[in-house]
Amino acid sequence: MSVRTTVTYRRVALWGSLVARLVGAWGLGWDIQWHMTIGRDSFWIAPHVMIYSSVVTGLVLAWGVLAYEWLTGIVTTRGFRLAGLGLVLVVLAAPLDDLWHRLFGLDVTLWSPPHLLALFGSAVSTLGCLLIAIEVYPLRSRAGRAALLLAGALLYGGIRVTLDPSWLFAYSYGGVLFHTFAMLAALILPLALVTAARLSGLRWAPLFAVIVAFAVGIVGQQVARAGFEILQPVSFIGEEIARDTSSPIAVGREIAEKNQAVPPPSWALRLALPLGPAAVMALADPRRRPGAAAMAYGVAVFAAYTWFLSSLPAYAPLAPTGLETATALALTVASGAAGGHAARWLSDRLVGGAPRAGVARERPVAGATSPGR
Repeated sequence: MSVRTTVTYRRVALWGSLVARLVGAWGLGWDIQWHMTIGRDSFWIAPHVMIYSSVVTGLVLAWGVLAYEWLTGIVTTRGFRLAGLGLVLVVLAAPLDDLWHRLFGLDVTLWSPPHLLALFGSAVSTLGCLLIAIEVYPLRSRAGRAALLLAGALLYGGIRVTLDPSWLFAYSYGGVLFHTFAMLAALILPLALVTAARLSGLRWAPLFAVIVAFAVGIVGQQVARAGFEILQPVSFIGEEIARDTSSPIAVGREIAEKNQAVPPPSWALRLALPLGPAAVMALADPRRRPGAAAMAYGVAVFAAYTWFLSSLPAYAPLAPTGLETATALALTVASGAAGGHAARWLSDRLVGGAPRAGVARERPVAGATSPGR
């Protein structure tokens, strides 16, 4: 088989996988709304079907390429192996999630072990897509950069959703934990934003990734709204909240009720809150200074969300003291340093030893001294 043919079907599989992940992201957004407003009466609720349909599609594409290349003697790529492995973890999480709910009830938190396993598997699979993009496209090609930015946005969006329970920590404990989101964001989100910048070679990749992730979220909200209108499911969430008033969903409902005293954030504000820190990261140039860029990003997230939370009725009375705020800021900066270092290591590992079919030269990472470093 010619090199051109091999590259072509790998590219088709890459874009098919990215579209499947896009559909899965919409399903995840709908699933969260379903759990918060309806409840969870069955594993086979519509959002789960949507999520796992996208997972099956991704499995067929990744493992189909792996199987075909094994049968034909073609040396396969690390990207497809990583993408396929991540989706296997997502599939394994499904029966564990069902068992978890049978044992511990219908109420949910994103930080339950099955959910974290599924989210981790999804992130691993999306990293596989990033790797495939640098394996099958020439250096700095438009299509390659488009694939990298879309994969980076999906990775950012998935990790960002994982941080949502941090708002419950801020409300329940206050003090230093009032800033839980900023500390975790500085540690984890650079894995998506810095990596996207260093792989694509685009200084402003973090900004583009946040904008794309925001657009994906808006479309996902419309998908959820249409789904609710079509299915019109009957809510029993009130019964679940009454059964356990300390559950994450009950606390989330309490926060929402207290915040009803102020208008919901405008679209412009909702975009500006993540966009401002991403712009600060880009200005610090994450391609060459990932550690400094991640620390600057953490400080900007800290400032933006401290201001935002302090403006909400549910959180304003919980504003921490000056010493607690200074402690949290120091922890955020340290988290940013660790997150930037981890992102640098990750991007170097993705690039190192990643052959690209039909491309003779290796793709350097901006700021890296050697691809295998």
